[in-house]
Amino acid sequence: MRVSQVSSRSGRFAAAAALLLGVGVVAASGAGAAGGAAPVRPGHATVAAADAGAPAAAPAVHAAAADAANPCGYVPSVPADDFKGIPQFDAKKAAQPYSVVFHTPQGDITVRALTSAAPCTTNSFRFLIEHGYYNGTHCHRLTTQRLWVLQCGDPTGTGSGGPGYSFNDENLAGATYPAGTVAMANAGPNTNGSQFFFTWKDTKLQPNYTPFGVVTSGMDVLQKIAAAGEDDQNAAGDGYPNDFVQFHHVRILTDR
Repeated sequence: MRVSQVSSRSGRFAAAAALLLGVGVVAASGAGAAGGAAPVRPGHATVAAADAGAPAAAPAVHAAAADAANPCGYVPSVPADDFKGIPQFDAKKAAQPYSVVFHTPQGDITVRALTSAAPCTTNSFRFLIEHGYYNGTHCHRLTTQRLWVLQCGDPTGTGSGGPGYSFNDENLAGATYPAGTVAMANAGPNTNGSQFFFTWKDTKLQPNYTPFGVVTSGMDVLQKIAAAGEDDQNAAGDGYPNDFVQFHHVRILTDR
């Protein structure tokens, strides 16, 4: 069952094929991000050879925006795929610890959310999960050379989709990406949306991608997915996973 792979090979994926952890996000001027305007897809990005395969993000599309009423800088943006609304930040709820279980055909992956270190990101992630955003979506990208990630969270399955809003980076000081890290994919500073990645092996990246979770169970699942390989459709060691990785259901576990 690889229906979305057909479309990715035909056209929509081509726009994202050169990106390494990049996603297309453009700030919108108002609530119209929920519909009307055509989604803006990402442009080209290149790999900086000196960074040994680290992703070069697309140019920044909006500056950090935050105030007392919106400390996370949640702003409307396009694309707005399967739009669920824009989260509000409630400090008390955002501080509540939780874990996430991803139910996949290969097995379950459990992630502990870093609510203290990345409250804006984990608040957004919880919002999307509670609205069923990730249910039925699949992971569209696996890398097996120079960096070792499984990228997910795009309801279009192309690498260019987003939830209709973006928000600011956080938890970047000294950020590293050992095996089991869950971090946000982006299109430049402060362009986080719905796409994220798991590192299935220790990966060296510049600290540009907000780490917001740690895999507590299911590393064997990620490594099984990685061992099946990918199809090199973006570049050698960078393509669509050979194993179709669908999130049958994503649910919150409230830590006690």
